Amino acid sequence: VQLVESGGGSVQPGGSLRLSCAASGSILRINAMGWYRQAPGKQRELVASIASRGSTNYADSVKGRFTISRDNAKNTVYLQMNSLKPEDTAVYYCNFVPAWDNYWGQGTQVTVSS
Repeated sequence: VQLVESGGGSVQPGGSLRLSCAASGSILRINAMGWYRQAPGKQRELVASIASRGSTNYADSVKGRFTISRDNAKNTVYLQMNSLKPEDTAVYYCNFVPAWDNYWGQGTQVTVSS
C-alpha cells in the first residue's frame, strides 16, 4: 500500500487549496486517517483526522478553516484548506492515525505568502 499526496501549491493569505491522499489499496477505508504537516525547523504535527465512520478532529490552529473528508469508494482522503495563513506553510502528509512509520510519503508542499 502506498499513500500519495497531491494538491499543494503556492497561494496568497486568505486563499484555498484542496489536498488529496490516494491509497493504492483498500486499507484506507477501514482505518482512521490523518493529515499531518511539518514546517521548517518544527516537528511534524497532526492537523486533522477522520475515523473510519467519519467523525473528525482538528488541531486548534486549523479548526474552522480546514475540513477533512474521505471517499472510501475512491480510497482517497481530502483536506480542504480555506482562509490560509502564512503559518500554514509546511509540507503536508497523510498517514494513518496513529501514523505507521513505513507509510510516510513524499508529502505535498503548501506555501502561503503574499
